[in-house]
Amino acid sequence: MRIKLKKLDIKADSRGWFAEIIRLEDLGNKNKFGQIHISTAKPGQTKGKHYHARKTEWFCVLKGKGLLILIDKKTGEKKKINVTEDNMSLIKIPPLIWHAIENNGSDDLYLLAYISESFNPKDPDTYYEEL
Repeated sequence: MRIKLKKLDIKADSRGWFAEIIRLEDLGNKNKFGQIHISTAKPGQTKGKHYHARKTEWFCVLKGKGLLILIDKKTGEKKKINVTEDNMSLIKIPPLIWHAIENNGSDDLYLLAYISESFNPKDPDTYYEEL
């Protein structure tokens, strides 16, 4: 599958932790800014269930436990990735990858996401599907 997973380097001490989530080199040749957002999901809830034709997204679970479900719209290939605050990773989701994240933990899930284009309600590039 065309997704990219980057294990994050967490620097922790007695005060807490620090992690560089998205760096310029993670974005590739893109030099324009899209948008950053945070989403939460209650236990047992699923968010997403869509794909984009041209946008790329990067996901990082900051708190909680979830199952990221990915389906390549071109090949039909399916992948499931367990994402947790204890194993912080950055997942790059390119265009035409259907994605959903299910909170399979007992606490709220907090997801930090960067998307390559700001949301435009006149041209949302977001295609919802129940799969």
